[in-house]
Amino acid sequence: MQKKVVALLGSPVLDGNTARLLDEAIRGAEEAGCEVEKFEVAHMDVLPCMEFFQCMESDTCLIQDEMEEIFKKFRELDGLIIATPVMTMGIPGRLKSFMDRFQVFYMAKYHRGRSFITPERRKKRKMLFISIAGMNIPNVFLGVKMTARAFGEIIDCPYWDEVLQNDMDTIRDIRTRPEVVEAAHKKGYELGQLLG
Repeated sequence: MQKKVVALLGSPVLDGNTARLLDEAIRGAEEAGCEVEKFEVAHMDVLPCMEFFQCMESDTCLIQDEMEEIFKKFRELDGLIIATPVMTMGIPGRLKSFMDRFQVFYMAKYHRGRSFITPERRKKRKMLFISIAGMNIPNVFLGVKMTARAFGEIIDCPYWDEVLQNDMDTIRDIRTRPEVVEAAHKKGYELGQLLG
């Protein structure tokens, strides 16, 4: 059976550097036999978490929007690829709001003690994280990686590997760094192989 991978694009630019790296990772995962579904998060009609806390006692969110269908896909996925630029030393707002809506998963796992994902399935699920940053400074990826790791724990899809490139304000076009583009493809393929 084909393994299911969800790919999240955190950048609002659909044909920019982050998107190119994500597309390479997707290509790799597909070559490894996975079925990949991509979401351009910045262009989705998703509200932020409003802390209604219905999810403390329920498997559903009070807000009725695209997320209900997304939650189902995240229960079923085998692998996750997140690609995002660094903005203000963190994850862009729309992607962060998207992640925050997974309080539904958080409450099931940590409040009620009944995660949606069994321990056996958790062992098989993996996240590939891809990020670019404009600046060339120490710890520029610290914030985004901490958020991605926390998100992976909440949804029981642990952080597996990464492709990172800083100094994009100088580099400008990721295609001038073919080794990074190739790394995204290779890691996507490796992810797919591990899930298979």
